[in-house]
Amino acid sequence: MSRIPIVIAGEIKTLSPGGQNILIEKIINDFAPRFTPSGKLIYVGDTDEKFAHFDQVALVDLGVNIDSHGKMPDVIIHFTTNNWLVLIEAVTSHGPINPKRKKELEVLFKNAQIPLVMVTTFLSRKAMVAFLAEITWETDV
Repeated sequence: MSRIPIVIAGEIKTLSPGGQNILIEKIINDFAPRFTPSGKLIYVGDTDEKFAHFDQVALVDLGVNIDSHGKMPDVIIHFTTNNWLVLIEAVTSHGPINPKRKKELEVLFKNAQIPLVMVTTFLSRKAMVAFLAEITWETDV
């Protein structure tokens, strides 16, 4: 199967086909320009490899040192306009940001020097319905 191309900082990278990577491509190409314009893409996970893209220096500059055992969100964007760290979960088969996952992210990013914004994404509203009751308060969809 062909890999999914994405452009990060002018460089073409590819994600493994299938799984949540189709949604991750849409997050990068559709969601980010619309909701975090001029945001800096810090991290992109891949189904095959944990770190498809990781700007660790940018994260450290925001006060965050990631433990390699911590479960990263699927995408991290520094929305510089509002100075938010946007943590995005791409939901295709695994769950959304529920109370347990929210707590895990808060612990993982506890030293962040800027506010965290947690977003659960879906390919469609229909896909969201199955998880609606699990999504925690004070997060975005």
